[in-house]
Amino acid sequence: MDVAIARLHSHGEGFCVFVFDIDLFKSVNDSLGHPVGDALLKSVAQRLRSTVRGSDTIARLGGDEFAILQMVDTDQREDAIVLANRLLETIGSPYAIEGHQIVIGVSIGIASAPADGTEGEQLLKHADLALYRAKSEGRNSYRFFAAEMDGEARLRRSLEVELRTALSRDALSSHEEFELHYQDVLKVATQQACGAEALLRWRHPVHGLIFPDKFIPIAEEIGLIVPLGEWVIRKACAEAASWPEHMRLSVNLSSVQFRTGNLVDIVTGALVDSGLAPERLELEITESVLLQKQAGILAILQQLKSLGVGIVLDDFGTGYSSLSYLRMFPFDKVKIDKSFVAEMATRADCAAIVCAVTSLGRSLNIDTTAEGVETQEQFELLRAAGCTEVQGYLFSRPRPASELDFKRPGGQGARESAA
Repeated sequence: MDVAIARLHSHGEGFCVFVFDIDLFKSVNDSLGHPVGDALLKSVAQRLRSTVRGSDTIARLGGDEFAILQMVDTDQREDAIVLANRLLETIGSPYAIEGHQIVIGVSIGIASAPADGTEGEQLLKHADLALYRAKSEGRNSYRFFAAEMDGEARLRRSLEVELRTALSRDALSSHEEFELHYQDVLKVATQQACGAEALLRWRHPVHGLIFPDKFIPIAEEIGLIVPLGEWVIRKACAEAASWPEHMRLSVNLSSVQFRTGNLVDIVTGALVDSGLAPERLELEITESVLLQKQAGILAILQQLKSLGVGIVLDDFGTGYSSLSYLRMFPFDKVKIDKSFVAEMATRADCAAIVCAVTSLGRSLNIDTTAEGVETQEQFELLRAAGCTEVQGYLFSRPRPASELDFKRPGGQGARESAA
């Protein structure tokens, strides 16, 4: 980079900095072992050597993070897009390592010189910010640095400090800034509410109501998701205990909560203290939970299931090994990711996936819940596909427990939400 910056100053030759890492690489290490992870890194390096030009420089910065210094002759952005797409395709192709077929993705951040900076440290920082954006928007993609990312990074650092304060030892008993909202889950056959999903909100004194996608990743990174998650379980169980007996409660769990060793005790204590019947509680996990050390995770899931609690696989179909998970553990329900629901009316492949999942659910005696239902057309297609349950803005928006009215039919809730 020093040489490239010198040439930039002396000859005006621009360049791009790529920073990228392997999506969910830790899961490969955890599930298949470090020797397989090391072999994967070597295979990625070999593919990198064959992907870049002789004038480019490639490096491993550490762990699973790599970088490329791309010298650009003419159109910086166009050349960077070509290389980024080539990286996504080349590194994303399946690997055969020690008898395992591994499919990975990469998230890429790109900064350009001189537009995004003329100093090495500054360019790496900006590429890192673009990398974070790529990860937060779904991974396996690339993003260019944009000026507003600096502001977002400052806001994130500010939220981290304020989150620590909000969850400090003195505040643990009250959690005055946090609250739970609930979204109805309806039976397709009757369009009547059969449960509700608890959704966390942070009522920030300055920024107002903050949704979980903005602060839960921060809480996970800095280790605060465990006390916050325990509060959510206890609070949700206490509120749901007064609901009609046919109403179930769904609570999302973070993969980090499985690493503490006391998740079963927390759930047991919440059920005992609230008086909520175990069969009325559903715990939702994503595939990222199962990508950790499988034996320990499965043992915890078995203990939770032995309590009488339902176990739900959330965001089904968005990971790499969904079908093997259904064989690995007897889930009570799978939730079809909203990305498939959103496009099933316009894309035949999405509709086919939804139909396949519902058919699989019937064969395995597993209920299926479709998330993100926003239109009547989507609901009719889901009903025709044989989906068991639905939730989404068509029926109700998330709202505090005090505003829940489970006696209303779903259609009425939908009209009120639309209004």
